[in-house]
Amino acid sequence: MRYKYSRFVGDDLEGIDLEDLLSKLSDLLLASGFDDPYGSSGGESRDLSSLYDAILEALLNGGLLSDEALERLMGDPADADGRSALEDLVDKLVRRMAEEGYITLAPDLEAERVRRDGAGRFDEGRDEEGPTQFEVTDKGLDFLGYRALRDLLGSIGKSHFGRHDTRDFATGVETSAAPKPYEFGDTLNLDASATVLNAVQRLGAGALAAGGGALSIDVEHEDLMVVQGEYQSSCATVVMLDCSHSMILYGEDRFTPAKRVALALSNLIRHQYPGDALHLVLFHDSAEEVPLSRLARVRVGPYYTNTREGLRLARRILERQRKDMRQIVMITDGKPSALTLPDGRIYRNAFGLDPLVVGETFAEVAACRKAGIMINTFMLARDYDLVAFVRRVAEICHGKAYFTTPETLGQYVLFDYVTKKTRTVH
Repeated sequence: MRYKYSRFVGDDLEGIDLEDLLSKLSDLLLASGFDDPYGSSGGESRDLSSLYDAILEALLNGGLLSDEALERLMGDPADADGRSALEDLVDKLVRRMAEEGYITLAPDLEAERVRRDGAGRFDEGRDEEGPTQFEVTDKGLDFLGYRALRDLLGSIGKSHFGRHDTRDFATGVETSAAPKPYEFGDTLNLDASATVLNAVQRLGAGALAAGGGALSIDVEHEDLMVVQGEYQSSCATVVMLDCSHSMILYGEDRFTPAKRVALALSNLIRHQYPGDALHLVLFHDSAEEVPLSRLARVRVGPYYTNTREGLRLARRILERQRKDMRQIVMITDGKPSALTLPDGRIYRNAFGLDPLVVGETFAEVAACRKAGIMINTFMLARDYDLVAFVRRVAEICHGKAYFTTPETLGQYVLFDYVTKKTRTVH
């Protein structure tokens, strides 16, 4: 038996880390309308051709393939259908992303309708095509949130985040303070030695000596001592995202970084602070609560900024929460320019800080303070009037004001959530 040996050429997919590829596609998968500001804000399907282009760009310039592999792919001749080896690799990557559950390929409903209307007859010059749309799955969004959290925490430094520590003590599992007498409602985590010592002191040496050889110690209710651990509080947070048109103006996309931060915060709370609650509110001409599962799919639109309505909705959500801490994290870049009137009509004024709009907004901030809700504002602009407005909001509710950029937004938000400092960062 003869064996013929030839050079081994491995599968190009083996050298590509799918998770690294997804990270490089995050801008596309979290697209917020920067490239198409007047597109549909409610559509969840995306153009498959844009995914092909983004994968091709990542392969050519993202460092996912070695120079030798790229040269070989670029030099391979086209197949019988006229497709190059690089195009075939892109097809395989899309299918692999779908197989592993990061995306789903949506069928072309319009093509199917045409086919049915034609009773199965196809045009002579038209080839049967596959899906033209795709959707990001919950698994894909969860991975993007995890990657965003890892990248943001990496920029802050090495940290081990647990639950929110306070200066108070409570009867918990971990002992970190002196024992205390048991009170009704405490966790019955007894300090055995302190409890027995109390019983002995109560009985006295004479009673013990009279007992002779049969030593018996009766423990009463007042003898009970429980250990104390650091009291760790729970927190309810509403993230308010400004999705007005200004978030994508002036050649900069501010909304996509804001969504990425909210995804990271959601991932942080789910894994490190399981007792906390997180809600998402979008504010524009009006305000609406959006499920976290839809966070990465929301877009900006041709809207004004109704900050008062967003704060009002966030306050109503938090008033239903029975948590030790309740806070609003507001991410915006513009001045309040809209107001919902008592009759339901929307009053709009984009020129300057309208006294009516600003006054009603400050009144809602005061209502939040009265309800025990802190407002931390993350401003993505530094105009003088806006800085004064945000500082006034911080003064009214005893919150904090952060004046940051899309690049540093995530560090500020996560650092604030974990540390709970009381100073204002400028």
